[in-house]
Amino acid sequence: MFSTPIRALPPNIAQALRKLLPRELPPSLTGRPGNLYEVLSRTPGGGVGKEVYQMRWSNKQIEDSYWKVTKTKFKCEGKHGKAWGMLYWKGKPVSLEEEEIRGGLKYTWAEGRSVPLKSPTT
Repeated sequence: MFSTPIRALPPNIAQALRKLLPRELPPSLTGRPGNLYEVLSRTPGGGVGKEVYQMRWSNKQIEDSYWKVTKTKFKCEGKHGKAWGMLYWKGKPVSLEEEEIRGGLKYTWAEGRSVPLKSPTT
């Protein structure tokens, strides 16, 4: 929505914007990971054409895996719904045709492709 962070605006404009926005921002205005429908509902076009992945894939060192979203239906202000897409696992297509994306509420999702997390060296 805003290309400039609120903190970077002059103080009088930033204060005015804070007064207009609710204290707790709705999921559509936050930039953090969330359930699948929260992540997709904040993007233009409902997330169609976007790549999303389950954050646990990165924790399991799974690289370049994602869903390419083809269709979405939201309810409850983007907190619930259904989404369809094609699965790519380790860079290779798994789905030959569109299928429902499972685990939308169960896991934490982010936009993009999975990248393995670097393990701390001991």
